[in-house]
Amino acid sequence: MKVKIAPSILSADFTRLGEQVQQAVAGGADYIHVDIMDGHFVPNMTIGPLVVAALKPITRSAGVILETHLMIEKPERLIPEFAQAGADRITVHVETCPHLHRTVQQIKALGLRVGVTLNPATPLGSLEEILPEVDLVLIMSVNPGLGGQVYIPSSTNRIARLRQTLRERGLGQVEIEVDGGISLENAAEITDAGATVLVSGTAIFHSSDSIPANIARLRAAADRNE
Repeated sequence: MKVKIAPSILSADFTRLGEQVQQAVAGGADYIHVDIMDGHFVPNMTIGPLVVAALKPITRSAGVILETHLMIEKPERLIPEFAQAGADRITVHVETCPHLHRTVQQIKALGLRVGVTLNPATPLGSLEEILPEVDLVLIMSVNPGLGGQVYIPSSTNRIARLRQTLRERGLGQVEIEVDGGISLENAAEITDAGATVLVSGTAIFHSSDSIPANIARLRAAADRNE
């Protein structure tokens, strides 16, 4: 799989959010990544379904997937609202879903793509039973809740082990998305390990260059060993 780039709006300028998302879409973003935080599961609060609904016309017109990453307690309560707002994929944390299979099926029943997320200290084995049911696994390479953190080096080994597991089980179509501390310096290492989607906020929205140029530069760095 060729690497896909998912700009995270957590690092965007919210006074110019629509404009910057349009620039990201025009610059070749494959997904737009929306972090939803509740101030309980993670130490931050962000946005809700209204922002997802506001972004949907931009992503729909370009055929870009709008993905919502629910870093919240009891996500099953809000999944219908985010589906109605226009999310194309909803990703939930293993750590917040005591009945993970039920939550995954809830998302699928709404006609959406589904992902599951692991925090850095959560064992890969917690995914064993759910892997055949999902489209994507999101590996957090920082502790969630804050932007601009440094990539945890042990994440690379986790990505490689997950990719090997997926191959062995005939689930090579499941995407591995990585979120946290991704830069031009480590993008190739991450994709070489088996990641297929890179979530990036700081490298795309906080560089002095244009958003499309930053996306192109990150993609080139990630693909350099192809």
